[in-house]
Amino acid sequence: MKNVFRMPTPVKIVGRTSSITNAFINGIIPVIEPSDEEINEALKTLGMTRETICCAYCGDSYTEWDHFHPLIKNKKHTGYISEIHNLVPACGKCNQSKGNRDWEEWINSDARLSPKTRGINDLEQRIERLHLYEKKYKPRLINVEEIVGFELWEQHKSNYEKLIALMKECQETSDIIKQMIYNATKEE
Repeated sequence: MKNVFRMPTPVKIVGRTSSITNAFINGIIPVIEPSDEEINEALKTLGMTRETICCAYCGDSYTEWDHFHPLIKNKKHTGYISEIHNLVPACGKCNQSKGNRDWEEWINSDARLSPKTRGINDLEQRIERLHLYEKKYKPRLINVEEIVGFELWEQHKSNYEKLIALMKECQETSDIIKQMIYNATKEE
């Protein structure tokens, strides 16, 4: 008999902490729009044109531009920003699978949906092009604390930590309320 029913996954307030981390980091990172010439040059380095653009990692149709070097690692800003020299066209499968990992480590890993795992036949050529891209375009690395000052940066980090702590407190209250509602509906 085919299983046609699945309960919705319960929502947790603390299940959204990664979204908060992303907002606190991405909310301060500059986004520098590239010129058409910069886009064309980046694609050329990757062996593509606007007409042949595809995922730089696996060759599937591209759906977005991925941060080649992640903006966040271990819940901290890596120093990279959103700019053409830190972006490559990617498909959703590769972007989701890669996450915030180093591109070269990930592309050769056994991670779910990595190009190696999916058996991409021209993987070595893609890796060579990505090495060329990385060598030709050095993405900017910034030191936020140096730019904004120790005090302001510490305040931003403190606000983040307070919000995460409040989310945990909210989760505890939510769990109590949920259990009380569950108990009341079981008795009916």
